Amino acid sequence: MLIGEVSARTGISTRMLRHYDTIGLVRPGGRTGGGYRQYVPSDLRRLFHVEGLRSLGLSLPEVATVLADLEFDPAPMVERLVERTRERLAREEELLQLLTRVRSSGPAAWSEALSTVALLRGLEADDPSARQRLVLALTGETGTGVGPLTEAALREPEPNVAGALYWSLARQGDDAVDELAQALTSTDADRRRRAVAALAKIASPRALTALAAAAGHPDPFVDARATLARGALGDVDAVPALVALVADGRDDVEAADVLGRLAVQPGPAAGVVRAIGAAAADAPAEARRRLTGALAEIPGPEADDALTVLAADPARAVALTATALLRARPASGPDGLPTVSAARQARSSARARARGPGPAGPLRG
Repeated sequence: MLIGEVSARTGISTRMLRHYDTIGLVRPGGRTGGGYRQYVPSDLRRLFHVEGLRSLGLSLPEVATVLADLEFDPAPMVERLVERTRERLAREEELLQLLTRVRSSGPAAWSEALSTVALLRGLEADDPSARQRLVLALTGETGTGVGPLTEAALREPEPNVAGALYWSLARQGDDAVDELAQALTSTDADRRRRAVAALAKIASPRALTALAAAAGHPDPFVDARATLARGALGDVDAVPALVALVADGRDDVEAADVLGRLAVQPGPAAGVVRAIGAAAADAPAEARRRLTGALAEIPGPEADDALTVLAADPARAVALTATALLRARPASGPDGLPTVSAARQARSSARARARGPGPAGPLRG
């Protein structure tokens, strides 16, 4: 499966897939005769694991550590089983509440009530693979038990099952948005973060607006994803917070992408460049390198000028990154912005150079 097809099926951007490849987190198991990345089934399973772990708030280095350590002491696992038993008992109480709601809703026919009960029981199965099969069988159907699916998504501890639930909810449109938005205020950190993951997967204007409203949340994970949602909605006031994400190295790849999309007009582009320049002025070298890399996504002469200054940075990595990006800058159109074709051609190569050399061999895909 080529990178474009993987992106379309999983919702993970091609840029993020290439980043996973560059840092060695998920490297395609094959190459086509023309040198393009080719993903095999084991790569897709690893992608599921990566996205599931990230939805729980783990950083990319933490995800890599977890996936690399397949040996474990039994004591922590026993503790996890105890905790899961407690969670299962809590889910039984929640199931009772859901059944009570089914009764109070007055189903029009026994078939409706039985279908709802069957769905609830299936979502409570002890075997994660059984839960996943049930959800995948529902994916693509609209109007199918949105309430139970939403609650299941908010409490599902298994990454693969959670990912299937998020995608199933996304196929339901905005039906789950209100309940997910309410979960952002939960005192349970895992519940909040699963709500974030589901809203981000739905990614409709209404879902992104609900997520953006959580900006400033005391949970750094929720706050960062809310900032990304603000930017995705075109809120230029989110630029300083997006730049801070890049500088801090939290969701920096996504934040750079959003900054690039915001900077499609001369006004916002200049503001983004000024914000990056101000952040870089007193930032440590590694943060300056990330901020320099973010300029790859920004069109216009202001970004060229900023890169020219950074090419003389005393930190060698920063200077080399800025120099590489300057050489890769696309040709400009009459309005001073890069032509669409030139921008598309240059963007991936520029960002790849900014992040350093990848594995040997062709990097097309």
